[in-house]
Amino acid sequence: MSNIPKTMSTQHPDNVSTPFFALNSVMSGEDEIQEAFYAYSHLGIQEQMWDVEGKEVDPYVVKKLLSKYETCFRKNLLGIKKRLILRVPNPDVEKTEAKVLLETLESIPRSYDASALFYERPIVPIFEVILPLTSSAQQLLLIHRYYKQFVSGKAQQVLDEKGTTLKQWIGDFKPETVEVIPLFEDKDSMLNAKTILKEYFKGIEAEGITHQRVFFARSDPAMNYGIISAILINKLALQDMAVLEQETGIKIYPIIGVGSAPFRGHLTPERIDHVLREYPSVHTFTIQSAFKYDHDVNDVKSAINIINKSQTSAPQKIDPNIALELIERYSRAHETHVLANASLINRLAKYVPSRRLRKLHIGLFGYSRRLKGESLPRVITFTAALYSLGCPPELFGLESLNDGDLAFVRKHIVNFDDDILAALKYYNPSSPCVCDQLKVFIQKHFPNHESDANHLKAVDFIIEKVNSHQHHDLEALIIQAASYRRFLG
Repeated sequence: MSNIPKTMSTQHPDNVSTPFFALNSVMSGEDEIQEAFYAYSHLGIQEQMWDVEGKEVDPYVVKKLLSKYETCFRKNLLGIKKRLILRVPNPDVEKTEAKVLLETLESIPRSYDASALFYERPIVPIFEVILPLTSSAQQLLLIHRYYKQFVSGKAQQVLDEKGTTLKQWIGDFKPETVEVIPLFEDKDSMLNAKTILKEYFKGIEAEGITHQRVFFARSDPAMNYGIISAILINKLALQDMAVLEQETGIKIYPIIGVGSAPFRGHLTPERIDHVLREYPSVHTFTIQSAFKYDHDVNDVKSAINIINKSQTSAPQKIDPNIALELIERYSRAHETHVLANASLINRLAKYVPSRRLRKLHIGLFGYSRRLKGESLPRVITFTAALYSLGCPPELFGLESLNDGDLAFVRKHIVNFDDDILAALKYYNPSSPCVCDQLKVFIQKHFPNHESDANHLKAVDFIIEKVNSHQHHDLEALIIQAASYRRFLG
């Protein structure tokens, strides 16, 4: 437990720059093997999340890492000093990916075999999986029980009349159990996380659970409910986790998924202290692609070292009644902007470049909102499209806040002004996505905000092309604008 990572490298495709080790701007599975090594060995990140959603399962990730980078992993034992964690599909939501979950679970004992051979002792390299879009304890229990009964448990199956077991024939199936980490991504599930986890604990209490990691999304809630709601929902959930820890005696280690854009968490090498202050009880922070590849490598390494050495403290206290009322009202205003601009967002999203050779993670908004037969893009593309149109999505819904709301927000979201001012650097008053009420709010509350002249000019060209339906060179202009921000979306 003392070795639970503080930093988790992820495969979120929010970067502008191509990593030096990648063959091209769209990273393949083999590039991601090298990426994991780079994160471990050069950047000092303690954990790599391996996403198996939307791409072919690579059952030999561990074998490839150990064989290609022997020196690194002799020194940094995989599964102890460095960790590899799998994000698996949720069968309740991602029906076409359901059996990928089973393939992935089956690969865990094979990874153990590769590790045992490499280290010549029983070191378990993978013993955790992340379940996205978690909404019930049953979803967690089914994975836990399936693995125990049908993956490691099949070792005791008798194969013939002599009583030969599968273990005697094939060998051990280890680890015997896997830890399932819920990833809560929508408002109801995040606010109900304490109840869901209590039920899960009851289902596995015979195993003597002493700790639990729990993952809270930051990007998808921002897209679904707006930036203010996303932060407040996370803070309410983190407050609940502290209560859960006290009630059960089970140590809770929260993870938060933060990207570089203010809309998605505003975690950049320059803003480590800000984010640590915003989420003092979070144990693990995601290190996404823009953080890793769009900043000076020495700044990246220094920032990661700060997070690795950081200490957690109690979560900020917040009145849930006041927060929930504000969330509901502000979310409606945010949604109004999203729906009003959905067609334009989708038009520009086609020209936002891909950064990974796979489909993006399926999220809540794509299921819950369909607009004239079209779903909105995933959150990175959504954010990139709006920034490219001169309307950072952080601005949506701000006009609905009164003075009392602003006072509450500034008290409980310590970086609120900083986040909005950072977004306003890339605001273009000519944007077709900004309504008059929002312009009035910006002028009243942030009259002296700075603007990035280069970004403003690039967005002027994008808006001109969009208005005239001339789509050539749009991708190049989107990349140019993103290079000034140092994140794609």
